[in-house]
Amino acid sequence: MNRLQAPAESSHGVPLHRSSMHWPLITLVVLALLGAIYVAEAVIAPFAFALFLIALVWPLQFRLQAYIPRLVALAVSILLVVVAFSGFASLIVWSFGRVGRWILSNLGRFQELYNQMSFWLEERGVAVASLWADHFNIGWLVGLTQKLTSQVNTTLSFWLVVLVYVILGLLEVEATARKVNALPNRRIARVLLAGSAETGVKIRRYMVVRTLMSILTGALVWAFAVLFGLPLAQEWGVIAFTLNYIPFIGPFIATLFPTLLAMVEFDTWQAVIVVFACLNVIQFVVGSYIEPRLSGSVLAMSPSVVLFSIFLWTFLWGIPGTFIGLPITIAVLTFCAQDPATRWLAMLLGPPEETDPPIPDRTRREA
Repeated sequence: MNRLQAPAESSHGVPLHRSSMHWPLITLVVLALLGAIYVAEAVIAPFAFALFLIALVWPLQFRLQAYIPRLVALAVSILLVVVAFSGFASLIVWSFGRVGRWILSNLGRFQELYNQMSFWLEERGVAVASLWADHFNIGWLVGLTQKLTSQVNTTLSFWLVVLVYVILGLLEVEATARKVNALPNRRIARVLLAGSAETGVKIRRYMVVRTLMSILTGALVWAFAVLFGLPLAQEWGVIAFTLNYIPFIGPFIATLFPTLLAMVEFDTWQAVIVVFACLNVIQFVVGSYIEPRLSGSVLAMSPSVVLFSIFLWTFLWGIPGTFIGLPITIAVLTFCAQDPATRWLAMLLGPPEETDPPIPDRTRREA
């Protein structure tokens, strides 16, 4: 007589067929959460940036409080944040402004290049003139100007809200930590406290490494532009420095713009190819070889996960998401690694470890 066999169980003692039924629900919850994040960008994005800045500034605030009054320490911390952001914004405005003025003063050369490319394409059956007339007209230029003006106003309002969040958050860090530590559920308290502390350490190290690599990239781009005779060498170095804070997309833009200028400045396509190739080599060596060895376990993610997180948060929040997407992913995986129930996700999305022991198959029925 055959005996009924008990259903196979997962490592947590939950029947496999029952745990598999949870996946559609989990998928729906994740999609609903992403939809809410997308819709509530105006509310959530400033708060996320504020948490990011608090993680960077809090160690300084904590040390200052040991020597000077708390409110004075807060004022010093906020002043440093404002000075850093003002300096960074000034570099962006200066460099892109100089490039823009150079383009305006050389519009004739760009027009000549455009005519040459249009003639070459039209010889091969591509009607560039009609495409330009259909999509790039006065109405398009007016709409673009209005959009840029609106974007500037929105950006100023955004950072004002972020600054208010940072001020209030720095005042409440210690009180919030005490509240979390007093939670009756010790498991949740441990995950929140340990995850917050480790996330702060990782984000600070990530920003230190990213800043050093941005300085190195900017210096190398500047040196190459000077040696190769590319105009606006200082400006390209500053642009490479600032855009390097945006993974993948920033270096691509910092490589594309000087290449377009080289197409106008130099008479041969070989020189343009050399500019494009050398700038890509600089970005590749710094971003793919030097930076991973300095960052260590901070970016404990597979490259595909890094790229996916950048595009995901760019889709959700636009340019702010491009910058903050990777720190958010670092925070999520760090919190997942604190609890056994979610540690599998951090292991799954992390880089492959050759020393990891094989995972035993608990679902196999023993003979």
